[in-house]
Amino acid sequence: MQDYIVHPPEIVRHFFKRYTWKLVPENEDEKVIYITIDDGPIPEMTPGTLDMLARYNAKATFFCVGDNVRKYPDLFARIKDEGHSVGNHTFNHLNGLRTKVSDYLANVEQADQLIDSNLFRPPHGRMKHRQTVALAENRKIILWDVLSKDYDTRVSPERCWQNVEGYVSNGSIILFHDNLKAVPRQRYALEKTLERYSEEGYTFKAIPYKPYNKK
Repeated sequence: MQDYIVHPPEIVRHFFKRYTWKLVPENEDEKVIYITIDDGPIPEMTPGTLDMLARYNAKATFFCVGDNVRKYPDLFARIKDEGHSVGNHTFNHLNGLRTKVSDYLANVEQADQLIDSNLFRPPHGRMKHRQTVALAENRKIILWDVLSKDYDTRVSPERCWQNVEGYVSNGSIILFHDNLKAVPRQRYALEKTLERYSEEGYTFKAIPYKPYNKK
């Protein structure tokens, strides 16, 4: 079960084709990893995360909770100013399976007013089919092929790093978190990831995004 959660199998990806699980470069000689970071921005975590990424000249994609962007606009601005991508993670970190379709879509639209990105990631990686169909019309829904599980307080920092190390390949989308539950696992495993794969010649890129709001 651990492997299934950390590295979604091909059969799952096959049945959820509206989701982007991995971004393999067209140029086979290019070695790229896409780090994604969910739930921020918050002052206790985001500045240190940005500092760490900068030390390795790494770009990432931050899937932001709209209410956190509202509370900490300067941190959100810093993310973009430093060349990272941003994506919508709903306004209140809603679980799609537990939320009416209309309420969920309205919450995403509310976050759009602050985040303005065509990238979307559902909190917990779960949505109802009708939510997925509606959002996929105009957005790129990004999941992952490597889950660090840094949010799980039962997981040691070392195990968190092993989750990443065991499954990363070219074009992998790795999921870390920018919330208080992720300390100290995120700090340990993220730096290990940056250090190891920088040494192996990988580039850490942000997932390209476009403004979503219709002006």
